[in-house]
Amino acid sequence: MLAAVMSRVKEHTLGYSSSPKLCKPVAKQSAGAVGSATGIVLAHNSSEEDQLCSRSREDMLIYVLNHKGRPLMPCSPRKARLLLEGGKAKVVSRKPFTIQWVVPTRSYTQPVSLGLDPGYGTVGFSAVTEKKELVSGEVRLRTDVSKKLAERRMYRRNRRNRLWYRPARFLNRRKPKGWLPPSVQHKLDSHLRLVAWLKKLLPLTRVVVEVANFDIQKIKNPDISRKQYQEGEQKGFWNVREYVLWRDHYECQKCHGRSGDKVLQVHHIRGRKNGATNRPEELITVCKTCHERHHRGIDLIQVKKKIRDFKAETFMSIVRWKLVYKLKELFSDVSVTFGYLTKMRRIELGLPKTHSNDAFVIARGNKQRRVKPFYLKQMRRNNRRLERLIKGKRCIRRQRYKLQMGDLVRYNNKLWIVGSVMATGTSVALKDKNNRWKYPSPKKVELVCYGKKFYLERN
Repeated sequence: MLAAVMSRVKEHTLGYSSSPKLCKPVAKQSAGAVGSATGIVLAHNSSEEDQLCSRSREDMLIYVLNHKGRPLMPCSPRKARLLLEGGKAKVVSRKPFTIQWVVPTRSYTQPVSLGLDPGYGTVGFSAVTEKKELVSGEVRLRTDVSKKLAERRMYRRNRRNRLWYRPARFLNRRKPKGWLPPSVQHKLDSHLRLVAWLKKLLPLTRVVVEVANFDIQKIKNPDISRKQYQEGEQKGFWNVREYVLWRDHYECQKCHGRSGDKVLQVHHIRGRKNGATNRPEELITVCKTCHERHHRGIDLIQVKKKIRDFKAETFMSIVRWKLVYKLKELFSDVSVTFGYLTKMRRIELGLPKTHSNDAFVIARGNKQRRVKPFYLKQMRRNNRRLERLIKGKRCIRRQRYKLQMGDLVRYNNKLWIVGSVMATGTSVALKDKNNRWKYPSPKKVELVCYGKKFYLERN
């Protein structure tokens, strides 16, 4: 009897289930089920992979919602097991493991502070109370947004060029107040989406955000001061092109005059998809012949010069206050801190440099009991390219694939994660917790629960 109970606890808390009853889709909508599509509702839905990596019982917390779906204080796995066995609660998410009361209960909560360490590529988060840490982790944001926008621009241009006549539209393109570039806006929205997700798990009462304004000129030259800010490397030149030509001694840096072409042009070392800018260190002087051969792909211009990128610093300088103002619309208590204070307190506590540790310090963490952090990755759920060329013929996808990247599925009585969907949905690639791959037919795969944009890499 004891062995049977412990096996059931392991199935509920760790997500390992050999019984199809725990993962089988149900026919009708339940109060706590989420992630339905095309009339299918999944009983134990999950936003991440199905607890493929187990966590120790000591640092594991079960997140709890009341009967109305509002967050309560987390509980221990033992208490969650008793509530599930007594029929007082049900499972609404697997990762992180979340249960919901099915009977009315008191909504007593404690003050919870959320520390947010924003960033261009990785975001750290940590929620603490006076005695312990409730959640901690890092999220790796998408880095392919600019590339996707460039591809969309190319497809639209090609499609519009097929028209016989296209009326002028350049006079009605006005940017609204507060406009941000789409790639920057996407990262800002990702920060807000992460906070909104945490708000559904925990009764957050306070948010602390680290803000920073980076001096890029001082990063380049630490000794710069006063009027030297107005005396940059381009002082005395009319424009950037004139300075680049003078710097390179009016000579092609590819062939050094061997082509005999006297027409000089300025070439971007990095392409637009890689974030090219008009900074002098990203430009090089080449002749017209070498420039044309490069863009035709005949003889590429190879530059060994390493270019330092300031995307992260520029991003933080742009969105730091926009993020704070947006959070003030969600929470009544929002405060800010600065990087040097975070570094000082982290060194005092003897913590290594990680985004989750920085977020713990930002949340005013001190001697609270820590939990094991989650490591999440933001991914693109759906491929929105509807038109494709298959064997030289145009093919338009008219329906959504049954399986998408990040979905949790069952194959041969084992749990797998969908790695990719290929051949217009007729082939699927699956991977397990040991990073082993299988390529079965989608007809032999059973959908357990849908994935979401924040995908669990490891924990």
